[in-house]
Amino acid sequence: MSISKPIKPTESELEILRILWDKQQATVREVHEILAEHKDAGYTTTLKLLQIMFEKGLVNRNDATKTHIYFAAVSKESTQQQFVGRMIQNLFSGSPTQLVMQALGNHTHSKEELAQIQELLNTLKKQ
Repeated sequence: MSISKPIKPTESELEILRILWDKQQATVREVHEILAEHKDAGYTTTLKLLQIMFEKGLVNRNDATKTHIYFAAVSKESTQQQFVGRMIQNLFSGSPTQLVMQALGNHTHSKEELAQIQELLNTLKKQ
């Protein structure tokens, strides 16, 4: 039994996954309409991308009706972990501390965000 490597979605595939994570499920037309609000994408391009994503295992589809309904086959959290892990390795020499320092040092944060960060740090200290 071989363990398959997680598939890294392309930027365009990530855009579609974000839509499916938000909506839970959608037809090609629904995905296309949301994409078209932000970029110039043809319907057939959206359809082809969803077909490729289905073949790669990034999305599943319900084809019980004439109109296929797509939904994400990968979780938002596991995809984020995959990208953050790669980013830590590739950009920050394997140091999560450098990533956090860079992220916190270059952006303004609300009191709510800082409270959430502090809560996470407190939880990590207890482990």
